[in-house]
Amino acid sequence: MWETLNLVRVYTKPRGLAPDYSSPVVLRRGKCTVEDFCNAIHKEIAKQMKYAIVWGASAKHARGQKVGLDHVLEDEDVVHIAKK
Repeated sequence: MWETLNLVRVYTKPRGLAPDYSSPVVLRRGKCTVEDFCNAIHKEIAKQMKYAIVWGASAKHARGQKVGLDHVLEDEDVVHIAKK
């Protein structure tokens, strides 16, 4: 269903806690960068972001990858935002 509708589920991970798989942030494929993810949560987060750590299909490493605003997210990725 998610692939047919071209939707991507991205999960949040607060610092020191397990990822929250109960309520994903849903983005459209093609508009699923870290910046789009931040704007879906709150418009100020992208301005305050220092970097993001991503786990999942779009990350190069299983332990997480440090990325910037232009990183493209895949379905069921987990993202932690580090602020300045």
